[in-house]
Amino acid sequence: MKYRSTRGTADQAINSAAAIIQGLAPDGGLYVPVTFPQPTFSLDQLVGLSYQETAKLVLSWFFDDYSDEQLQDSVTAAYGSQFDDAKIVPVTAKTAGNYYMELFHGPTLAFKDLALQVLPQLMTRAVKLQGVDHNIVILTATSGDTGTASMRGFQDVDGTQVIVFYPHGGVSPVQLRQMLTQQGRNLKVVAVEGNFDQAQANVKKIFGDREFGQQLAQAGHQFSSANSMNIGRLIPQIAYYFYTYAQMVAQQTIQLGDQLSFTVPTGNFGDILAGYYAKKLGLPIKKLICASNQNNVLTDFFKTGKYDRNRPFFLTNSPSMDILVSSNLERLLFDAADQDETVVQDLMQQLAQTGAYQISDDMRAQLSDFAAGFASEADIQAEIKRVYETDGYAIDPHTAVASAVAHRYQAEEDGTTPMVVLSTASPYKFPETVLKAITEQPVEPGLKAVNQLNQLLQDTLPAGVRDLFELKERAEVVVEPDEMKQYIQTHL
Repeated sequence: MKYRSTRGTADQAINSAAAIIQGLAPDGGLYVPVTFPQPTFSLDQLVGLSYQETAKLVLSWFFDDYSDEQLQDSVTAAYGSQFDDAKIVPVTAKTAGNYYMELFHGPTLAFKDLALQVLPQLMTRAVKLQGVDHNIVILTATSGDTGTASMRGFQDVDGTQVIVFYPHGGVSPVQLRQMLTQQGRNLKVVAVEGNFDQAQANVKKIFGDREFGQQLAQAGHQFSSANSMNIGRLIPQIAYYFYTYAQMVAQQTIQLGDQLSFTVPTGNFGDILAGYYAKKLGLPIKKLICASNQNNVLTDFFKTGKYDRNRPFFLTNSPSMDILVSSNLERLLFDAADQDETVVQDLMQQLAQTGAYQISDDMRAQLSDFAAGFASEADIQAEIKRVYETDGYAIDPHTAVASAVAHRYQAEEDGTTPMVVLSTASPYKFPETVLKAITEQPVEPGLKAVNQLNQLLQDTLPAGVRDLFELKERAEVVVEPDEMKQYIQTHL
C-alpha cells in the first residue's frame, strides 16, 4: 500500500509508516491510498470477531508494511482494560427508534479514544520501521475531545511530545478539566484566543512552514499530527462500522447482506469519512447522514454543492462540532474529482482566498451516498429529553445532534432501513446540557453537574470522570493565534 497527497501526484507516494509519521503532507494535502484496498472477505466471517480482531483485520488491509505481530501487539495494547466495556464498542437495542453505537467507553469518554489509543502504537512502530531518530512532536488543534484523547494516548510515550491547542472558552467545563489534569511529562496544552478554525488553520500553517520544519529537524524534532488529518488516526475508525454491523447480525437485528444507515455527528468530517471508506470496502451501507449543529456549513454543502465558511460562527451546546472548515472533506473531494489533484488544489486555493468554493455537477453526482441535516440548540435539548423520556437513555448533545437529524430523516426520507446513530461522547462530558434538557432545573457547572447527573441516572461513574475529582489541574496558558509558533519554539 502506498499513500499520496490529495494535492500531489502518485509518483510522490510513500508507505503507510511514513504517512503516519508525517501526519500532513508537505504540500498541505492529506494522505490517501494510491489504490484503495479491495480485500476478499465475506460478511459472515466478521460475525463473532472481537473488537481487537476486527480492528487488526481492517488495519491489515491498509497498513501492510507492518508485520502481523506488530499489528497484533498494537491492537492488544490499544483495546484493553482502559475501556470500561469488554465489547469496546457496544450497540444498544432499539432505543427511541434507533440503535446507538456507543463510542465513549474509553479513558476520555469520547469516540476519539478508538483511534487515539492505537495511533501511538502505530506511531512508535512506524518510527522503527522508518529508522527515524527525531523526537516526534504531536501538534494538534482540538475542539475539545481530540486534545484529551491525544494526551492520554501519548502520555509518557518515549520519543514523543504533545502540544495541544484549543479555543479559549470554547470547550465544556469537563473537557477543559480533562485536558488540564492529564498526567505526563511530555504533555503541553494551550488555549488560543479565537475559535477552533483559527487554531486549526495556524497548526496547518506551522506544518507547512518548511523553514521552521528545518530548524526543528536540526534540533532533533519532527512534527506529526493526532488530528483525523493523519491517516493513522482515520483508518482505525473504519473498524467500528464493521464491528457494529457484525454485532447487529449476531443479535439478529438484521440479516447478513441487509443494509444499514448511519447518522454521524460531524465537525471535521473524519468519523463519517471512515463510514464512507467502510462502504467502499463492501459494507452494506445505504446512507451516511451528515449531522451538523448550528454551524451547518456541511448541510448546505451537501444540499447545494457550495462550501461557504463566510457565515457567523456559533459557540453551541455541542462544542466539539463548532467548526466551519472541515479538513477531512478534502479526502472526499479527491474521490469525487476522480483523484484529480489539480481539482482539489483549485478548490482548496479558493477556500483559502475567498472562504468558499462550488463543486461541479459531476462531482455532486459522486456524493449520492450522503444525506445531510442539522439541529438547532432547541432541537438538541428536545432530543435529549425525548430519548430520555422514551426509554430512560441519556445521550450527550453531540449524539443528540445526530439523533435529532436521524429522527427527522426517518420521518421524511426513509423510515424502513435500520438506523444506527453514532454516540460519540458520554453524557458525563456535558452534564450541564443533559441535565438542563431532562430536568429543566438550575444546574451548577463542572464537577457539581457531574454529581447531579449521576444522582439522576443512578449508574456507576466512569473511571475517566472519577479521576477528575482527584487530579490537580495545571494552570491554563492562553496565547493569541499569531503566538502559537513562538510558543512551540520556546517550549521545544
